[in-house]
Amino acid sequence: MSGMLALFLVCAQAISAQETQTSTGSQPTKDIKQRLQDAMQPQYNSTLSLSLKEAQQYAIKQNRSLQNASLAVKEARAQRWQTIASMLPSLDASGTYTDYLGYSATMSMGGQNIKITMPNVAAFNLTAGIGVNGQGVIGVLLNNIAIDMQDISREKTEDELRSNVTKSYMSVLVLEDIIQLMDSSLKNVQKLAAQTKTMADVGAVEQTQADQLTVRVNQLQNNLTANKRNLQLATDALCVLLNMDAQTQLVLTDKLDQILNADEVLSALLTPFQINNNHDYQLLRKNVELAHRNVDMAAWAYGPTLSLAYQYTYQHYFQEGGMRMTPPNLLQVSLKVPIFSSGKRAAAVVEKRLALQEAQNTLDETTDNLSIQYRNLRYTLANAYETYLTEKENLDVTQRVFASTTNKYNWGAASSLELTNASNDLITAQSSYVQAVLQMVEAQVELEKFLNNN
Repeated sequence: MSGMLALFLVCAQAISAQETQTSTGSQPTKDIKQRLQDAMQPQYNSTLSLSLKEAQQYAIKQNRSLQNASLAVKEARAQRWQTIASMLPSLDASGTYTDYLGYSATMSMGGQNIKITMPNVAAFNLTAGIGVNGQGVIGVLLNNIAIDMQDISREKTEDELRSNVTKSYMSVLVLEDIIQLMDSSLKNVQKLAAQTKTMADVGAVEQTQADQLTVRVNQLQNNLTANKRNLQLATDALCVLLNMDAQTQLVLTDKLDQILNADEVLSALLTPFQINNNHDYQLLRKNVELAHRNVDMAAWAYGPTLSLAYQYTYQHYFQEGGMRMTPPNLLQVSLKVPIFSSGKRAAAVVEKRLALQEAQNTLDETTDNLSIQYRNLRYTLANAYETYLTEKENLDVTQRVFASTTNKYNWGAASSLELTNASNDLITAQSSYVQAVLQMVEAQVELEKFLNNN
């Protein structure tokens, strides 16, 4: 009877202490945290669901930097047409009306002054002309190279955007996956903490064990909340790449397991390096071509310029008399040959040849470095993939250990310290797994972008 009374008193004291703790700060603290989480939740007006491929296409369509790159290609084409048009025939028309306001010219001939009236006249002129030189032809070739370089830059920008979308998309998926694991772990620990607290309230276990689990619950909750905010930041970063409306919620339809597979990694590792596909090499090679044409452009400063012009003039005189000295038809052919410029043209040729040598040296150096860079990217991807496999296995093991320790703690075969250590190991494994996935994705994307086998 005395034992029953003692147990009743212990339970009463536990209930009283719990009510006191709830009224003095534990529950308000939880309410404040929940209100803070609710306040941080964004509000949306619509939803957009995208797979990884759809996200890449959406970003390419919406990105303004890529739009500017496409405009730069069109600008280069317009400049080429201007250069071509400068060597094609041109036709100009003009009309004038001249009123001499009664003025008469006086001309002395044989001792006599002859007065010549200056009648009012209206004239119409039609002028056609064409001029050709070597520099104009070289200018067209330079414009063609500029178009190619702008187009390569556009493709490079597009590939970089596609790569950034892939990395950002994967970051969101990894965080979503980890948050699910953390949420499951938190629920298990919360359940154990509630059971332990009940047992501590009735004196079945020490209060220290309940307090330790309460601390562990708070730590897991904070960690989960931090990762949820990181998920929102990662999603917002992806929305920026997609140039989406801030009021639209983005939903990713692909799953992590669908994208992370060994076949794609091995395919990237086994793909041979074709240097002609690399964007950096393409740009440098075009730069060498551009330097060659600049040498030709400077050399053609010694070349002649041939011009041909035809002019038709029609004049209508409003009074009889007067002098009519303007011929109705005029054909003019001219040839301009440069002779002496005090060494200016020779110095320009030397300058362009030196620039060509510099461009060629840069291309040769880059060619050697690209082969080494290819090997480094393959090694990086191989190491990252091996690390990913290891961390994935470690995560599975720590999850099993945590589940086993949880069951043991439930049956009293494990201490709260062992449960805390298992929980810490799980959090560490989850963090290492996230880093391993992101590093592998980064390495795979960089290698695929480097190969440019699309």
